[in-house]
Amino acid sequence: MMSTKAFTLVSAVERELLMGDKERVNIECVECCGKNLYVGTNDCSIYHFLLEEQSLPAGTATFTATKQLHRHLGLRKPVCELRAASALHRLLVLCDYSITLVHMLSLEPVPSGARIKGAVALALNENPVSGDPFCVEVCIISVKRRTIQVFMVYEDRVQIVREVSTPEQPLAVAVDGHFLCLALTTQYIILNYSTGAAQDLFPYCSEEKRPIVKRIGRQEFLLAGPGGLGMFATVAGISQRAPVHWSENVIGAAVCFPYVLALDDAFITVHSMLDQQQKQTLPFKEGHILQDFEGRVIVATSKGVYILVPLPLEKQIQDLLASHRVEEALVLAKGARRNIPKEKFQGMYRRILQQAGFIHFAQLQFLEAKELFRSGQLDVRELISLCPFLLPTSSSFTRSHPPLHEYADLNQLTQGDQEKAAKCKRFLMTYLEEVRSSEVVHSYKEDVDTALLKLYAEAGHASLLDLLVTENACLLADSAAWLEKHKRYFALGLLYHHNDQDAAAVQLWVNIVNGEIDDPTRADLYDYVVDFLTHSPDHALVWKHADWALQKSEEVGVQVFTRRPLEEQQDGFNPDDVLTRLKKYPNALVRYLEHLVMDRNLQREEYHTRLALLYLDAVLQRTPGASGSGAEVTETQAKLRRLLQKSDLYRVHFLMERVRDAGLPMERAILHGKLEEHEQALRTLALELGDFPAAEDYCAWRSVGREPAYRRRLFHTLLALYLGPGPSPPASASASASAELAVAAVDLLNRHAAEFDAAQVLQLLPGTWSVQLLCPFLTGAVRDSTHTRRTAQVALGLATSENLIYKHDQEGKLRHRAVTSMEEPGVLPSPSERHILSLCHSARAALANVPSDEAEKKLLPALRQTAVPGVPQSLLRASVC
Repeated sequence: MMSTKAFTLVSAVERELLMGDKERVNIECVECCGKNLYVGTNDCSIYHFLLEEQSLPAGTATFTATKQLHRHLGLRKPVCELRAASALHRLLVLCDYSITLVHMLSLEPVPSGARIKGAVALALNENPVSGDPFCVEVCIISVKRRTIQVFMVYEDRVQIVREVSTPEQPLAVAVDGHFLCLALTTQYIILNYSTGAAQDLFPYCSEEKRPIVKRIGRQEFLLAGPGGLGMFATVAGISQRAPVHWSENVIGAAVCFPYVLALDDAFITVHSMLDQQQKQTLPFKEGHILQDFEGRVIVATSKGVYILVPLPLEKQIQDLLASHRVEEALVLAKGARRNIPKEKFQGMYRRILQQAGFIHFAQLQFLEAKELFRSGQLDVRELISLCPFLLPTSSSFTRSHPPLHEYADLNQLTQGDQEKAAKCKRFLMTYLEEVRSSEVVHSYKEDVDTALLKLYAEAGHASLLDLLVTENACLLADSAAWLEKHKRYFALGLLYHHNDQDAAAVQLWVNIVNGEIDDPTRADLYDYVVDFLTHSPDHALVWKHADWALQKSEEVGVQVFTRRPLEEQQDGFNPDDVLTRLKKYPNALVRYLEHLVMDRNLQREEYHTRLALLYLDAVLQRTPGASGSGAEVTETQAKLRRLLQKSDLYRVHFLMERVRDAGLPMERAILHGKLEEHEQALRTLALELGDFPAAEDYCAWRSVGREPAYRRRLFHTLLALYLGPGPSPPASASASASAELAVAAVDLLNRHAAEFDAAQVLQLLPGTWSVQLLCPFLTGAVRDSTHTRRTAQVALGLATSENLIYKHDQEGKLRHRAVTSMEEPGVLPSPSERHILSLCHSARAALANVPSDEAEKKLLPALRQTAVPGVPQSLLRASVC
């Protein structure tokens, strides 16, 4: 058990003031109401004192008692109990089994002589049920055996309102509303005197222990239980608090929230109602009275009266915190809520939480500290200020006064232990990360972000870069100096960029790449700078550093032009200007032209021609047998061929002059194709190179998007080259060359049968070729011919059907128009039309009830005999029907 100084014992009434030299006079009871102190003695006297309290700086107080009046009641019995009824200005005096009403100031009995007789003990109902402000409810233990009586006491009269029988003789009573808490001979009970319902609490032995029954709050009582326990019980018969452990021979008890005080024959013990721990022990001998009166605790011996002055709760809490008893301080602070105004309590409690957080922080208990800082809404600058120079020089922060802790800085807190200091700084980093985005720090976010940057830089933390590339409020002057001090130059560049100083940022990074300053943060810093320039809106900055980027690597440096957003390339980077800048960098020039031609698809002849020439020059510069260049030359040559094939914008004749005698037959063939010189192109591919697949691909390439006849001409041209007389080879190679061409022709026909006119081909083929050799071709040709014939038949049938449908529709329209015109009102019909109408009316009348099919059979012979000039029989029949 750790002691807490919760109360100070001070004297209120000295013996000399009370009884002078009367040795036999002893104090029997006391009552306190405001400044009025009443003492009842064994010689049937009442003393009235006026108490004056004087507060001391230490939080305690002294009392001065002034004797106001002494009244002897005229009996030889002791005054057993005194109870003040301030609302009535009356004092209830229990003496000789009778309760007398006397005036609080004059101590004179009321003129009416009203009294309650036959009372052994009394208790005032502090939670009255009557609601009458001009009376008090008094409950007494009657001299009648096992009887409790309830009275209404007025200024000059008393009235009994209830008499209740108890299972055993009551020894002590307390009352709250309709509920009586009784100590009987063998047990404690709760009794509702309105309904008569009783609830047993727990047993005890009255012969061994003096019972204690005390009301401590609304519907709650404190009882002296077995085993030296102070038990709490509600009117429902349950306990909502854990019991407190006090002495076995407790004489009296009192409550001064949040404490329970117990008196025995040698000590006064103080126990917390919040955690049930004993907090203080005060030596006090010969005491026999311990009572509380509206928050004031009075203890008395037979000769003197003393007051237990509680120390202010705030001082108690601060004492606990000073002893690092954080949990007890927090429990006490929470318990103090009921006695302190809400706003004052909230401010006090937040400060206590903050102080407790610093205690845990100093003990390296960071999780607990963080929760307390958060709950207490700590101004995080209090924590930052422990680390020298973390707060920016422009910060207006000053520490709380009185201070929340006793430490000047982190070095004092850790006593120079660098490992502990590093742990504290790591905690500070994580805590600042959590709170920097909250509303709490919004008004001083610059201080927080600057401090966090300094912590990151000092520790070399990876999150330094994350902080700088996201939205932050780091102050440039303080942060730049700190980053430079700790050689975080790349991060310094990010800081410059965040503050719109891109020129300074890029120059700093260029110095790092050039090795002028050392910062290994990014091994790919050159690529980063190029990417930065690529996306920079500052065109002057890009032009300024473009040469540096190209000198380092033409392939990477050119990206500052090729990877820019398209709208910027159109506005601030004219292709002609870029090409002029890239003249000194051939590889970059090629890359940029590729970007213009292939990526941006710019339709300008000079770009296409220039790119083709650069490709051609690279191919022509190839020296036979050069090591390591084969793959590059092959790739460049492939690019050249693709460009020549896909582009229609370059100067074909100009390139042909360069290619003609350069030993590039494939490129020459492509250019022949662009000039529609297909026979020369195919001759080059098939006869000069002997590349038969390339010749077939040529036919397919040049016929893309053309009509079928154009495609057929290309394939017939190639077949003619295969079958016709070629250039005269040496005699030794003649047979093999002819055989190769024959095989190529057969393969061409068999693979592309649909591309040929079979009749024309059969006229060209040598008579020595077998049908089996050309079976795939002939099969495809027959299938194609059959398909063509059947397709034509289907088309003819569809056209015939469409014609019949059209004729039928026209005939129906003519019939409808003829009938409508004859029946149109206001139009005079011709003689023939009148004849037709007469015939129609007669037919309708005659055949009205005849089914339609029978009517038509009967009508047809008549129609055949009817002739109307200018009207065909079919129209006449349709009109009648």
